[in-house]
Amino acid sequence: MVLIGVLIVIVGFALRINPLLVVTVAGIATGLLAHESLYSILSQFGAAFAKDRYMAVFIATLPVIGLLERHGLREQAQHLVSRVRAATTGRILNAYLFIREAAAALGLTSIGGPAQMVRPVVAPMAEGAALAKYGKLPDDVRDHIRAHAAAVDNVGLFFGEDVFVAVGAVLLMKGVFDQFHIHATPILMGLWALPTAIAVFMVHSVRLYLLDRRLRCWLSSDSSVASASPGEGVHP
Repeated sequence: MVLIGVLIVIVGFALRINPLLVVTVAGIATGLLAHESLYSILSQFGAAFAKDRYMAVFIATLPVIGLLERHGLREQAQHLVSRVRAATTGRILNAYLFIREAAAALGLTSIGGPAQMVRPVVAPMAEGAALAKYGKLPDDVRDHIRAHAAAVDNVGLFFGEDVFVAVGAVLLMKGVFDQFHIHATPILMGLWALPTAIAVFMVHSVRLYLLDRRLRCWLSSDSSVASASPGEGVHP
């Protein structure tokens, strides 16, 4: 019964209920079923908030981003990139991938993110580059570009942060290795993570180059497959 919280999370996400509300209810339900007092549960929530700032994005970041979007942040991002003739969707996402991965490698993991950067800035700029070249975009193509924008942020953070010796993932691996009496230092882990990060950047850069080719196949007026969509399996 203690695992009822997992079921609450699954059902809540399936019904698309506010994630913060779902997770909070799941935590309270799990605590009560584990015979914890309500005071103890709320104390743990407060301690987690004070220590790790789990909810800071909801309290501070999202309202600010919402106000910026209301006053035309997405439109200005699209307009700005549409004036750069050399800009393409793949090049913009590749530039953000480099910035995101390099910043994460230096421990600056909070300068990007889906809420702070991808939705209000990166995705509109990537769409704006496609709009400037091909005109109006079908909804499925827009979704395809947005998915790549989110993927770039995730890939850059995931493989970049392991280069930084003080990140939680590296310290966790250090602790696990120590339990099995395997000698490894965070500095060595970071150094060995660097070739992986470089290789990932190169591989994903190729994927973004292929993204530009797919968009050209789908959207160019002189292409025989211009009317095809991402869901129809057209490949360059």
